Amino acid sequence: MALLRSYVGGHWHTPTAEGAPLHDAVTGEEIARISSAGIDMAAALDHGRRTGGPALRELTFHQRAALLKTLALHLTEHKDELYALSARTGATQRDSLIDVDGGIGVLFAYSGKGRREMPNAKVYVEGAVEPLGKGGTFLGRHILTPLHGVAVQINAFNFPVWGPLEKFAPAFVAGVPSLIKPASQTAYLTARLVELIVESGILPEGSVQLVCGSAGDLLDHLTPQDLVAFTGSASTAQRLRTHEAVVRHAVRFNAEADSLNCSILGPDARPGTPEFDLYVKQLVTEMTAKAGQKCTAIRRALVPAELIDDVAAATAERLAKVVIGNPANPDVRMGALAGLEQREEVRRSLKALTAAGQVVFGDPERVEVVDADPERGAFLSPVLLRADPDRAEPHEVEAFGPVATLLPYDSAEHAVELAARGHGSLVGSVVTGDAEFAASVVLGVAPWHGRVLVLDTDDARESTGHGSPLPPLVHGGPGRAGGGEEMGGIRAVLHHMQRTAVQASPKVLAAITGQWAAGAPRREDVHPFRKTLAELRVGDAVVAGPREVTQADIDHFAEFTGDTFYAHTDPDAAAANPLFGGIVAHGYLVVSFAAGLFVSPEPGPVLANYGLENLRFVTPVYPGDALTVTLTCKQITPRENADYGEVRWDAEVTKQDGTIAAQYDVLTLVAKA
Repeated sequence: MALLRSYVGGHWHTPTAEGAPLHDAVTGEEIARISSAGIDMAAALDHGRRTGGPALRELTFHQRAALLKTLALHLTEHKDELYALSARTGATQRDSLIDVDGGIGVLFAYSGKGRREMPNAKVYVEGAVEPLGKGGTFLGRHILTPLHGVAVQINAFNFPVWGPLEKFAPAFVAGVPSLIKPASQTAYLTARLVELIVESGILPEGSVQLVCGSAGDLLDHLTPQDLVAFTGSASTAQRLRTHEAVVRHAVRFNAEADSLNCSILGPDARPGTPEFDLYVKQLVTEMTAKAGQKCTAIRRALVPAELIDDVAAATAERLAKVVIGNPANPDVRMGALAGLEQREEVRRSLKALTAAGQVVFGDPERVEVVDADPERGAFLSPVLLRADPDRAEPHEVEAFGPVATLLPYDSAEHAVELAARGHGSLVGSVVTGDAEFAASVVLGVAPWHGRVLVLDTDDARESTGHGSPLPPLVHGGPGRAGGGEEMGGIRAVLHHMQRTAVQASPKVLAAITGQWAAGAPRREDVHPFRKTLAELRVGDAVVAGPREVTQADIDHFAEFTGDTFYAHTDPDAAAANPLFGGIVAHGYLVVSFAAGLFVSPEPGPVLANYGLENLRFVTPVYPGDALTVTLTCKQITPRENADYGEVRWDAEVTKQDGTIAAQYDVLTLVAKA
């Protein structure tokens, strides 16, 4: 049998020991051996820090995000190969789509978010400028820079593609290299994934490393700049979190652990209603997708006491139609567990659960399968139980397989109480057509959940389901679920960066952040609209005006736009307004006049104005006031794959006495050359 190789220190490492056998979950055949013998873990981490980190930090957020898209396209070309290996883990085609396509989808998602929501720069600036003195010469602002360490990820066996990629993507956009340590049972699939990544040559060397087999003394060599992301059991998370090096160096530790997720059926969802059918369908899907081996699967089905017989019968009827067996057979809807040891672990957990209730459907010891040997393969029947909600076992014991327990509740408050007894979950769902019931339950269970899905007829068509984490949203949960957050959009990127408060003068702050701040130097020479992106500099400005606002201007604007609000058209009503005391100009008239003042009308590098942000009307403008506008280049963001970039301008409109009438940001697209 082939020995799985690791990729460390810029080369492929073959184990120096025979290794432990890995088996096909469907046939029981030995397909590979795994060992990390001979790997210098300290050297691997050092390679990431010294080679991968500097190479990534030379790139901007946009450049790193663009590489993710290129990598995603490359992996898409090899999906069939990954599907074939995925089937050997017991996964059906549907399961493989969740794992393989889901993982590649995360790369696409972070590529898009990185380019849309982050600057084309090496420093991320967070929040507004904070004035720290009365004179405007002492300012503060937060910046985030990549940690100079390695993101060590320790993954679970159930998602050997999605698991590594959902951790890798935000770390890569942040500029931090990853070291992937997959769970042994399905490491052969992760190993091939990393082979495809390395062979592509798309990523800078040191961006990604792979350790197959035991982690050995890996964590002993962590530094304060490293991070650890773990997916697996709550007990293992607790042990790793208290590792001496993790504690001593205050290493950022993120855990996504198993949890006793619940799904709550609303009292309105009676048999015959769409929500009742949605609930039963979702429950069966969560029990059988990946053979129930999902940390987000429904373990506790909370049902109104008067509906529990109906739900039990409908769920059992649907489960009876699930075909189990070899994923290669197109009729099969549920494959095998990851291995025989995993099946025995589920059976042990079931013994504890059956002590608290009764089996409604399934036999843990026998199962009919298609095109496979039920003993050599790790097959298990779906098992639906019904239990007393006051017993401890349903709220404490997780059978990590195709198992769920029906629990009756008496009221919305009771349902919330039962949900909380899981002591922290990754996800919960509420299936109801009653918005008030949904609101009550969601707000009640939110402190105990990282994510809550509310399913009804309005969102059912587009809903991705109870068990599907999505890149824009956090994936994690409190308490037993690990207390961490994976993915979650740009939040996950920032997790890999250090937030630093910088206190400085406006000039220095602008130099550090690459963004102009009030009080920093301005340059007034050639009109900035006549400059290409290559010529434009932060601080380039134009001052234009004054222009007097007349009563005729206000009257014309009201008539032309149809905005006849009384403060602009009725002298008596305007005079009675405590904010104005008389007729005032429309705010949008002020903005329009400002544009007429600062614009350079001839064709040139400025291609388009695509919006305003942060617009505030600070003081009223009256007939007879004269307006002056100061427009300053605030931020320049080139687009990597376009011949133009985005420019953010600070616009400040003042009156003849120097008071500010309006402040806002103008956004334009400017040609690079």
